[in-house]
Amino acid sequence: MSEVCDAARFLLLDEAFPGRKKVQVVELRGTRKVEVYPVELLLVPHRDMGTPHSAQFSQIDSIDLVLRTAREKFLVRPEKETRLWVKNSQGSFERLCNTRVTVLDAALKSGQLVVMETRSKDGTWPSAQPQAGNKASKEDEDFQGQPGICGLTNLGNTCFMNSALQCLSNVPQLTEYFLKNRYLEELNFCNPLGMKGEIAEAYADLVKQAWSGHHRSIVPQVFKTKVGHFASQFLGYQQHDSQELLSFLLDGLHEDLNRVKKKEYVELCDAAGRPDHEVAQEAWQNHKRRNDSVIVDTFHGLFKSTLVCPDCGNVSVTFDPFCYLSVPLPVSHKRVMEVFFVSMDPRRKPEQHRLVVPKKGKISDLCVALAKHTGVSPERMMVADVFSHRFYKIYQLEESLSSILDRDDIFIYEVSGRSAICENSREDVVLPIYLRERTPARDYNNSYYGLMLFGHPLLVSVPRDRLSWDSLYHILLYRLSRYVTRPSSDDEDDGDEKDPPVTASPILADMAAKDSIPKPGHVAGGSSQNPGPEQAGPSSGVAGGSRAPVNNSPGPSHWPQRARRKHLFTLQTVNSNGTSDRSNFNEDTHGVSSSSQPYIAIDWEPEMKKRYYNEVEAEGYVKHDCVGYVLKKAPVRLRECIELFTTMETLEKENPWFCPSCKQHQLATKKLDLWKLPETLIIHLKRFSYTRFSREKLDTLVEFPIRDLDFSEFVKPQNESAPELYKYDLIAVSNHYGGLRDGHYTTFACNKDSGQWHYFDDNSVSPVTENQIESKAAYVLFYQRQDVARRAKPQPDLSDPPAPPACGQPPNSEFMDVN
Repeated sequence: MSEVCDAARFLLLDEAFPGRKKVQVVELRGTRKVEVYPVELLLVPHRDMGTPHSAQFSQIDSIDLVLRTAREKFLVRPEKETRLWVKNSQGSFERLCNTRVTVLDAALKSGQLVVMETRSKDGTWPSAQPQAGNKASKEDEDFQGQPGICGLTNLGNTCFMNSALQCLSNVPQLTEYFLKNRYLEELNFCNPLGMKGEIAEAYADLVKQAWSGHHRSIVPQVFKTKVGHFASQFLGYQQHDSQELLSFLLDGLHEDLNRVKKKEYVELCDAAGRPDHEVAQEAWQNHKRRNDSVIVDTFHGLFKSTLVCPDCGNVSVTFDPFCYLSVPLPVSHKRVMEVFFVSMDPRRKPEQHRLVVPKKGKISDLCVALAKHTGVSPERMMVADVFSHRFYKIYQLEESLSSILDRDDIFIYEVSGRSAICENSREDVVLPIYLRERTPARDYNNSYYGLMLFGHPLLVSVPRDRLSWDSLYHILLYRLSRYVTRPSSDDEDDGDEKDPPVTASPILADMAAKDSIPKPGHVAGGSSQNPGPEQAGPSSGVAGGSRAPVNNSPGPSHWPQRARRKHLFTLQTVNSNGTSDRSNFNEDTHGVSSSSQPYIAIDWEPEMKKRYYNEVEAEGYVKHDCVGYVLKKAPVRLRECIELFTTMETLEKENPWFCPSCKQHQLATKKLDLWKLPETLIIHLKRFSYTRFSREKLDTLVEFPIRDLDFSEFVKPQNESAPELYKYDLIAVSNHYGGLRDGHYTTFACNKDSGQWHYFDDNSVSPVTENQIESKAAYVLFYQRQDVARRAKPQPDLSDPPAPPACGQPPNSEFMDVN
């Protein structure tokens, strides 16, 4: 062990004992001490741990000295990378990550075993290779391919991570930084905002393996584990966004490699009338005082942000750093919606229409668009969302179209347009109609749990003076006449022989006389609401469905307690679920609401339905000529996206700006300008659009140049003497195929050594030509500035034939296998 005592106590030791070994005076934590016995460590190489070599070190010696000593003893070549492990008292090994700490700080004791590990030529560490993988590792060492042409195994929905890693791996200056081990000197183990250097080391391991040329593909399991440890959102194996992973990785690498060990407080200052170049230089210097890393050198640029108060006209100019540009795509203000039109004429089949409507329009706009195809007035239309044989929602004309999703089944019904113009005119009541079939299940408490919904519901206009069961039966029989066969007179007599005569109900007549009967084209209560305490039973027609229909009727009705059997089917009042007899509800103590609106169910016996109901004809529909219409999405240029990004906008209500002059939050106008561009510019195309009611992916084709992307017109001020500062060449593209809920990420990247473009699809890598790179799947673009030391590469021949689809052709999104 090492013994350290006060220096004064041993001043005369050498004179008193001339043959004694020289003692060393050291300074430990501000106090001078005499180190009598140094720390004696046992050094062994990882490949031969049976022959330790003893070496002595002072407690103030650094771990780097221990490493250099081990390298000398075991004759390690300078280009080889090594690291140290120490065996603790429990018998396990711990990494000595920070080589800048002292032997004392590392708590090393005499007699401890220190293992030096040397990285293999395939970029892996021997300790990271499982025993079962030794054979495969030897095969990889024998394989020699193009460095950088290496796939990444999909661990389960990790294509987003693979895509981001492949893009970043093909940024030349960043990859050279790791390959030449410059990162070892800049690892920041004490940054509270960092990951203790673990993310940087895990990424370095991946880069060294991928660029060793000894792997066809590698398994990024260790990196995935590290990412999940420091960013819980990436735990597990759910699909994520490659741009979100890229943002986390760039920030993690920056903090792990930050050259600023202790960040000082920097106060942000407004322009206050000073020249822009002076304020910009101050902002960049302040940024560098706290953030100085290879990530800042490579990817960071500077924005100019201008805010103008709408009240006092105060102008605020600030300069903010950025790591990537998230540019919006020009969005069409039109939307294509598919609907089914149900005519009042029972002989006409439902028609499928494809309508072009304003994206921010209303239900009335949908009716106006349909009227142009059908000739039916919009005032005679009602719009409903049909789900599982029932009305999920009946819309009002003033409601927004944004509440309708593309996957919804929208039916538009023609209803009577007669309104109460004079006291002698007739009004029509619109009744929602469901179809149900009896099943062998038992009934409980007169609730029809043995009834199942089927077919498409209807909205039927009924004249007020015909609100009786008998009249309603004949009206419905007429509406169903296209697919319901009328019984012969003999059948009718057999069916009605035991039934008492059906007459108009006095309660129905009372309903017809009420002023609250809904006007034509409206259903009482408007849009649907939650049905409340009542639950749908087995007769709901849904087995484990994810959407519950919404009840639009506000209470029980005064329809008769018992519906009489009439010919083919019986009629029954039900709730909006189509499951319960409304007449069995407990009435409110204050009386029945005068605005209550019944839903009517047509109940079929199985034999009668089989005999008279034609299911094939009932499900039939025709396609209008407009169904073949496709809203053409014209391609947009990347320049248009950047112009939209730098366009002046007004802040939203949720994000106001506090004006220092007015001392109030204001909806100021904001404009962003590019002031300083980075060496490598990352452009994120905002393809995913999220609103309150809808989410969509924009599959617009964005045309972007492979070479000579010129930013000179967007940068203020311009340096006309150095035009190369604004010109960029493409080096990588992250692609996303599929939609919002499922998708697949791939990468196009240009190899820094060969100049050849390749297509990375998880563990598959294949060469491609430049004319294959531009597609609707392009999501994140990586551009290299031309003034940066450029890779020497032959210009690819655009006339070369494309690679075979099995290995090189980028996949067609229509046939793309998705995770």
